[in-house]
Amino acid sequence: MNGADTAWIIVATALVLFMTLPGLALFYGGLVRARNVLSVFMQVYGIACLMSILWLAFGYTIAFGPGETGLWGGLAKMFLMGVTAESLSGTLPEVLFFAFQMTFAIITPALIVGAYVERIGFGFVLLFSGLWMLLCYAPVVHWIWGGGMLADGGLFGETGVRDFAGGIVVHETAGIAALVIAVFLGPRKNRTTPPHAPAYVFIGAAMLWVGWFGFNGGSQLAADGGAAMALTVTHISAATASLSWALWEKIKYGKASLVGIVTGTIAGLASITPASGFVGPIEALIIGAVAGILCQEAVNLIRNTLGIDDTLDVFAVHGVGGIFGTIMIAVFGAGTWVAQLGGLAVVGIFTLVVTVVLVKLCGLITPLRVDAETEVNGLDLTVHGERAYDIVS
Repeated sequence: MNGADTAWIIVATALVLFMTLPGLALFYGGLVRARNVLSVFMQVYGIACLMSILWLAFGYTIAFGPGETGLWGGLAKMFLMGVTAESLSGTLPEVLFFAFQMTFAIITPALIVGAYVERIGFGFVLLFSGLWMLLCYAPVVHWIWGGGMLADGGLFGETGVRDFAGGIVVHETAGIAALVIAVFLGPRKNRTTPPHAPAYVFIGAAMLWVGWFGFNGGSQLAADGGAAMALTVTHISAATASLSWALWEKIKYGKASLVGIVTGTIAGLASITPASGFVGPIEALIIGAVAGILCQEAVNLIRNTLGIDDTLDVFAVHGVGGIFGTIMIAVFGAGTWVAQLGGLAVVGIFTLVVTVVLVKLCGLITPLRVDAETEVNGLDLTVHGERAYDIVS
């Protein structure tokens, strides 16, 4: 065990949980109507709790167990069987590696929340999220990070898929799942209401930015120069994408908005995530500059051209950003084109199929969408018996 590595990953684990609670909850909560903000908080919080238990029970062993087929890790480490405080994973206590990876298993299904806010059943959220994490996210983790079929020496030869912190594992999977659910749900009855609390959106985005240092820097799994570079390029990409989004918004619409610039931040963060361990500051500038414009155009395509109500633009920002960053690894020569594009294709098709099946299956057990009256009145009071404000717009 290395003390410095252990100390840093303890901090990184806290930072990644901070991204979800309260960062993502505030970011998403501020973007919805006032009558639905608590439902968003409840969905994100409930997912965080449920994923923690499921990761302990089955998720970790599926992702990082000693499976030999390349498809999944098996069940040898259910409930951390055989793992003690002295067990090691590299230079870290294995229980710490478990906890760090647990925070990724929490935020990935929580990202999907943005696609279905204001109209989805809470029971469906929990049932779908739990099954999706176990049957989609955890196997993909094993394929790429757990030594499975997409890692080095696997399906794409000695140089496997390069995904430092989750461009494919987190952002592509969550983005595709979000798009699928949005299509099955259909649009909200009123899609024109602006965000009720842009200040929440700003605070949540700022928390996500800070937490992302643990997300990407922690993925080095060591306190060294690689972690420092990952942290640095993460910041550069986020800053650059914020400005390129705002500039593009100003050129197109005449004004640069607060919600726009912080959405650009998230686009830059998602885009640098897979490449953060393989590029330097100049490459990060390029990735961020392109991401701010690319993801904004993806928002327009999904929302306006295709008419899909991916309410908070999960696919356009996270999905497109993660895919773009994964491709840029090949562009900058840190990975092979065959492995990067092949990995995107394999995981994309797998995620699409599993998500469609789970949406249909879960819909047979608990309603996918709330009734029309609940949607009009808001989920906060009708579903959860509370409201955030005395006066609800």
